[in-house]
Amino acid sequence: MTAASIVGWAHTPFGKFDAETVEGLVVKVANEAMADAGIAASDVDEIMLGHFNAGFSPQDFTASLVLQANPALRFKPTTRVENACATGSAAVHQGIRAIEAGAAKIVLVVGVEQMTRTPGPEIGKNLLKASYLPEDGDTVGGFAGVFGKIAQAYFQKYGDQSDALAMIAAKNHKNGVANPYAQMRKDFGFEFCRAESDKNPFVAGPLKRTDCSLVSDGAAALVLTDAETAKSMGKAINIRATAHAQDFLPMSKRDILQFEGCTTAWQRALQKGGLQLSDLSFVETHDCFTVAELIEYEAMGLTPKGQGARAIMEGWTQKDGKLPVNPSGGLKAKGHPIGATGVSMHVMTAMQLAGQAPEGMQLKDPQLGGIFNMGGAAVANYVSILEPAR
Repeated sequence: MTAASIVGWAHTPFGKFDAETVEGLVVKVANEAMADAGIAASDVDEIMLGHFNAGFSPQDFTASLVLQANPALRFKPTTRVENACATGSAAVHQGIRAIEAGAAKIVLVVGVEQMTRTPGPEIGKNLLKASYLPEDGDTVGGFAGVFGKIAQAYFQKYGDQSDALAMIAAKNHKNGVANPYAQMRKDFGFEFCRAESDKNPFVAGPLKRTDCSLVSDGAAALVLTDAETAKSMGKAINIRATAHAQDFLPMSKRDILQFEGCTTAWQRALQKGGLQLSDLSFVETHDCFTVAELIEYEAMGLTPKGQGARAIMEGWTQKDGKLPVNPSGGLKAKGHPIGATGVSMHVMTAMQLAGQAPEGMQLKDPQLGGIFNMGGAAVANYVSILEPAR
């Protein structure tokens, strides 16, 4: 087990917020997370901010925006962390490292992004910065186009998976209905997700609009402490294990249908935790596109290669299945404000394990929660395994 525990958290709704700013979102969740943990700003030893930006916000160099939450945060060591769509988990893992190294006893981690003020074509350009530009910089459809190519290649190798992708989308949208933080709380059903229509057109390759996560604004935060300090706090969720595996950026240097970095990160984390995948009560995984969740079933070891569809079509990953996946609604329904996503996944998992998830979203007595957050096309791969403090 790592030496760190989560003892407080905060989460804004995800969505489109014209009246919000990056600074306002950061200040809000920072203060709420500290209050939830029952600590004063003066108790914080170090701060990590996850913020991708890449042109979404005019203000760059954003680490010090967290200090706006409280004057007592002034002069605290504060670092902005970035690793594409895994930025939030990168910030969480850096906070855990600070605690394990003995450099800090209490770490405040914040993740934030504001994307919706950016014009559509610019959104595509910004997101493509998380791909290898010499190969993918001219991809039609932006990052959706990158995953459209992956989906097309998967279909060519393993057959048409349109039914499975629609079932994944329908599952996550249904789960999102019970999540008050989710950007889209609507149960679209399988038939709508499966059929091409004016409201659900093809976006890239075989991917339709319902296969793609949302452009979002939002923030999340959590407070980390060492496990000993956590014993005196009001609540504590222990970090059982973490792992990070970084892969090559060019897709041409690897088999993109394998998500080998995802596999490596899961294997390392499970080994560190002395666990098997079957020990987990649920998983929050990175469904930036439905085909990503499908391949992640295989990469985590839930099914053999090329058989990911079994997991969704046989009901394994439903909320009442043998391994519920994305009970929060995932990125598909919850939204995907890049820098906030990984922190959000840790908050949602901690809520579940503390028995504090919203009604309808709460699973029955979960004991171990897994998290997989991915940057780029399986480039930055982060796994965390959480459990309630005993």
